[in-house]
Amino acid sequence: MKHAELVTFGGSGLERAAHIRGDADQLARMRAHPQASCLLLWRGKPLVRGEALDRLGLIPMTHELVQNGPGGRVEEPVFLGLSDGSPVFALDISNWSPEGLDMSQLGAFVDRTEQQHPDLPQGYVFAELRRIMTRLSARDAELAAAAKAVIGWHETHRFCARCGAASEISQAGWQRSCPSCGGQHFPRTDPVVIMLITHGDSVLMGRSPGWPEGMYSLLAGFVEPGETLEAAVRREVMEEAGVPVGAVSYLSSQPWPFPASLMFGCVGEALSREITIDPVEIEDAMWVSKPEMMQAFAGEHPKLLPARKGAIAHFLLQNWLADTLD
Repeated sequence: MKHAELVTFGGSGLERAAHIRGDADQLARMRAHPQASCLLLWRGKPLVRGEALDRLGLIPMTHELVQNGPGGRVEEPVFLGLSDGSPVFALDISNWSPEGLDMSQLGAFVDRTEQQHPDLPQGYVFAELRRIMTRLSARDAELAAAAKAVIGWHETHRFCARCGAASEISQAGWQRSCPSCGGQHFPRTDPVVIMLITHGDSVLMGRSPGWPEGMYSLLAGFVEPGETLEAAVRREVMEEAGVPVGAVSYLSSQPWPFPASLMFGCVGEALSREITIDPVEIEDAMWVSKPEMMQAFAGEHPKLLPARKGAIAHFLLQNWLADTLD
């Protein structure tokens, strides 16, 4: 697919410099580099700035919040890599408690709240990544996705999966090592297939319970151990909608750090239009023609909302409508 990496969180060419991660002397030099910067995260929300919140709020490694921050889910800054030759780190400060925090909005489907830390410049706020992801440059989006995913992994993997002992951060944040049994653990990425299932000029759309009214998306599901992407596509579509699928091919991928997925966008040919949904899996499914989808993208469909911008579903549907899947 020609436009594969134009998807949100697609590759920006970030130099991850993995060879530096295990070298304590080089890491120390990276931290002391005059152009080194740090991306702060608070409860999974990256620090952003600008009137439109369209840039990461990177701060110097010498800032007091990096040197003496309140701490969070990772014991030390994670080295993300070199951006145009300058070292970039990420640090969690989730132990900070903003004044007057409204807990009811945190973790909502769309969290529109912003948090301003008193020790940061005016206009630097923590904002939900899903809300602002399409505003970021490709480089900022990749940095934010990597930081959110790896720090989220540290939060849930503090103990060795082999022996249960407390593990320690290593490899500049890209590994946890067990001092008890010697186990080595690496950031988790869960493979997920998301599929553009077509029949003629129609595409299969479904919705999960609890989604906002009118919101539909492409069907998706986790790849199981020992399963190919193609088999996962056929199994998930059959389980959720009862539709048999023939030929399947890969289109594009998208890192999706909510919390730690890699979405494999595929296209598949339905062998039938008959739908039998599994109500445990999805709430509804329907075939949508190209004219109807164009209506939805224009915001004029009576039932169907446009797919959420930034998600790979929107990207695939957009290319399907434009006949640019090849």
